[in-house]
Amino acid sequence: MSTNRYRFDLPPLRRNRFYFLSRITRLIGQKTFIYLFLGLMGTGIALNGCSRLSRPQVETSASPTQNQNRDRPLTPIPADNNFVVEVVKRVKPAVVQINISKTVRTQTPEAFNDPIFRRFFGEAVPMPPPERTEQGIGSGFVINPNGQILTNAHVVSNADTVTVTFPDGRTLEGKVLGSDPATDIAVVQVPAQNLPSVTLGRSEQVQPGQWAIAIGNPLGLQETVTVGVISATNRSGSDIGVSDKRIGFIQTDAAINPGNSGGPLLNARGEVVGVNTAIIGGAQGLGFAIPVDDAQRIAQELIRNGKVEHPYLGIRMATLTPEVKKELARNPNLNFKVSADRGVLIVQVVPNSPAAAAGLRPGDVIQTINNQPVTEAEELQQLVEQSGIGSQLPITVERQGRRMNLTVRPAPLPAQIN
Repeated sequence: MSTNRYRFDLPPLRRNRFYFLSRITRLIGQKTFIYLFLGLMGTGIALNGCSRLSRPQVETSASPTQNQNRDRPLTPIPADNNFVVEVVKRVKPAVVQINISKTVRTQTPEAFNDPIFRRFFGEAVPMPPPERTEQGIGSGFVINPNGQILTNAHVVSNADTVTVTFPDGRTLEGKVLGSDPATDIAVVQVPAQNLPSVTLGRSEQVQPGQWAIAIGNPLGLQETVTVGVISATNRSGSDIGVSDKRIGFIQTDAAINPGNSGGPLLNARGEVVGVNTAIIGGAQGLGFAIPVDDAQRIAQELIRNGKVEHPYLGIRMATLTPEVKKELARNPNLNFKVSADRGVLIVQVVPNSPAAAAGLRPGDVIQTINNQPVTEAEELQQLVEQSGIGSQLPITVERQGRRMNLTVRPAPLPAQIN
């Protein structure tokens, strides 16, 4: 039986096709530009010269409109501006570039230490250095004038040093106040006061088709602005290949590239509605952002406590579909039968977990949780996330044709899973 559709409350690692945005070690290579303008201009002069020889010059008088266009100043006038220009003017001073460095230890292949291997190759064997320094770049934005900056957890993950560069050229040392891999949110503090800050909107009010503006540092190109629309909302982590993330993502076609991670996604009023975080490799116009409602809640907890505790049941689960049910029926190794047609199937229960203590078993199909019907695994996980740790959650399951009512008490997510 294929297991790639099954997942824990916080399941396996990211898929290879999915690339987080701050994995940049080489920024911008040397570019070679080929200038054709001069050659074309020379050709144009020659042709123009020939036309003068063959045609008499005719005096013409310019129309009033042409004179107005010729006299128009080159500096932008109000008619040149639009809502994007106004949003960028207001928000750009609060968008920063985050630079990190971290030391990575090098694993020496065991064969290099083999005496027989060294007898043949001696000291001529090239040994890699025991450690190396990696550099990374991401984006962030100021949420508090007193120097608190919101970014992605993967931007600052395992960083030895963090520096923050502002649009006005200032560079300040940053300190990571807290990081939450489960939602990919982190908060960085810099020693500064009265900083320009963003206005946070409400991501629950975001709808597909609304304008979306992204500002960040793709490939190290500071203060880059891209524009598009909101393509979709509440994309689950499993939809885009990161089923370990406990949020529903905002999808946008505003251009997102490596280095945009942690930058703001804005609406037409200049309010932050999301935190740009991910793309799907090989695709175009598929960028994803963490909803700002979730990001703000996690950020405040990181500021207060330095960490976030997520509720955990301890089950491996899958959305029950006709295809999954057929797959289960063909598997002779299963010791349970599923009669339900819809719901969330429990595939495995972790020993000594809250689910085990509540009496949940593999083969149970969850129909409701906290008195709300569920048909998808992501839906159940979001309801558990909203419930909090230690709360009493009533659960209705269907077990081999019978309905049962149980109660589970979520515990903190274990660190080895987070």
